[in-house]
This record gives sequence, structure tokens and C-alpha cells, in this order.
Amino acid sequence: MTDLPRATQILPAGQWQARTARDTVTAGFDDRHRRRRRYTGEKGLSFLLDLPEAVALRDGDGLLLEGGGVVLVRAAPEPLIEVRGRDPQHLLRLAWHLGNRHLPAEIDGERILIREDHVILRMLQGLGATASKVDAPFNPEGGAYGEHNRHTGHKHGELHDHGDGILHRH
Repeated sequence: MTDLPRATQILPAGQWQARTARDTVTAGFDDRHRRRRRYTGEKGLSFLLDLPEAVALRDGDGLLLEGGGVVLVRAAPEPLIEVRGRDPQHLLRLAWHLGNRHLPAEIDGERILIREDHVILRMLQGLGATASKVDAPFNPEGGAYGEHNRHTGHKHGELHDHGDGILHRH
């Protein structure tokens, strides 16, 4: 794997010209949350992602290859739940309930996208949400403490701190 071109830097979406990409890699969120991984682009370019730490690659990011060239990152559609509220206040309440469960979520002005989960779907319906299954690219929000989705969650029952100085379990 060491003879492959290495991608060692991320060019954030919107800060480079995507049309200049040598190749494109399309992957779901879990396969875009990596530190080191071999990828093969849609045009056949194989390369090694080699970053100092795991990063959640976003749709439209570029991976700068040593020696030149950039690979475009695309978010693949995956099974999600689209959550809508009756009004903005209701949507905020729904967001609070999802956040309280530490679920990765993509939030825009009128909806929240979360991973498909039948238990959470029932909870949302019980809270009066309009929730429907969709297939869409998933770009969840980064963590409030600079995590930027650098972890997929913690194990329930594990002792942790949300930054308030109080250790507790979920």
C-alpha cells in the first residue's frame, strides 16, 4: 500500500475548483470518516488517504495528493429519516430530543436528517414529528467541542463529560 499516491491534506468544499479533480470518490458517511484508508476512484485512481487523525470528509471536499492532483469527495445516498416539525419551535424541540441521544444529525432550516433507526422513528412520531424514510447524502453536524464528527458516538454506560465538568453515564 505504500507505493500508492498519498492524500495528506483536505481542501474544504467551496475552497477549490471541483471541476479540476483527477477523480471522484463517492462513499457513505462511515466510509468518509477516516484517518487512513485505501480508496479507488470512479475513474480507477487508487490512492491512500493518510491523515494525522480521523476526519469526517464532507461532500465536495478535495483530497490533495502528494505530487499533485486532487480527488473530489462525494457523499453517497444512504437510508435516512427526514424529520420535520409542525413549526420552527416544534422542530427545535425535536432537535433537542435527538441531541439528547447523541445522534449524528444534519440540520437545515426546515428539516433534520438522521440515520434510519426504527426506535428513534417511533419516538419522533410519538412527539408529533412528520418523519419519513429517505435515501440522501448524509453530512451530519460537527461536534460542539471541535470534534467535527471525529467519533461515531460513545458506548452507553460509559463515563463521560459534556464539557460541564460533571462526569455522568447515559
